Parts: sequence; structure tokens; C-alpha cells
Amino acid sequence: MVYKTYYDSPIGKLFIASDGENITGLCIEGQKYYLDKIEKEGILKNDLAIFEQTKKWLDRYFKQEKPKISEISLAPEGNMFRKCVWEFLCEIPYGETITYGDLAKKVVKELNISSMSAQAVGNAVGHNPISIIIPCHRVVGKNGNLTGYAGGIDKKIKLLEIENVNMEKFFVPKL
Repeated sequence: MVYKTYYDSPIGKLFIASDGENITGLCIEGQKYYLDKIEKEGILKNDLAIFEQTKKWLDRYFKQEKPKISEISLAPEGNMFRKCVWEFLCEIPYGETITYGDLAKKVVKELNISSMSAQAVGNAVGHNPISIIIPCHRVVGKNGNLTGYAGGIDKKIKLLEIENVNMEKFFVPKL
């Protein structure tokens, strides 16, 4: 069974999904790879304990209180590679960033493989099903390029600003 709820945030309406005990999805309305099927088929259940806990976590996050990821039971669905990338995302401290290339180096070491492209890591980051809590917005391109956020670059910037990241070193790529 898949349950759903919504949360009105400073960056827009969020859709949250759960299996009843864990958060399985959290995305910004309209983002790339939006969980359309889950939203359509999920059962609206606003009073689930995990939803109440997640909404309180989000309230604290948006008030800049730095809640810990470990406070929420997460169960993102994905293959081993993507889960590895998402685990590394959870290690990026609040208010800090990492490049796709540096994240790829961590994955190479963890999986004991010879190489990994930043693009492959970027694909896994972009398919993170639990935005904000699994902080994919903290991954940036080399030289401060603010690229690759499924929710939109404007949302990525806002999330980094909420975390008091010094934005002077970043730029939005020209199309």
C-alpha cells in the first residue's frame, strides 16, 4: 500500500509518499521525475505517524534548525548504485556542498571500481526519490556551476540559501 500527503513549503508544494512506516518519496510539485504514478494511485492519509514526523522535520528544516536525516525512517527504492550515491548524499553536512566529480570519486572507492563519470553520478542524484531530506541540492558542478537539480535551479538556490551556504562562489549556467 502506498500512502500520500502534501506539505506547503517555502519552495512550493511538496508531495510525500510512504509505505506506512517509511518515507519512500518526497518531491517538489512539477519537478523532473515527479512521482506521478504514486501520486495518482496513492491513498491520501494525512494522519500517518511518519507523515506527521516528516512534516515536523520539514518545519524545522525550513526554520534553519538543522534536523538530522536519521530522525526520519527512509526507504528509497533504487538499484545498488543509486542507493550508494544516495547514502553519500546523506553524509554531506548541512550547509556544505560537494561536486559531482568528488562524489563520483567516493562512489568509485566504495564500490571498488576503476572509474565513474560525474554524469553517471549526476543521473543517480537526479533520480533521488526523497528530495530535501536526502540532500541532492548540496551537489554542484565543478567551479561552482549550479546545475542538475530536478526541482529546478531556483529551488536548489533557495535550499542552499536556507542552509546559509555562501552563494558568491556559485553561478547558474547559461543555456
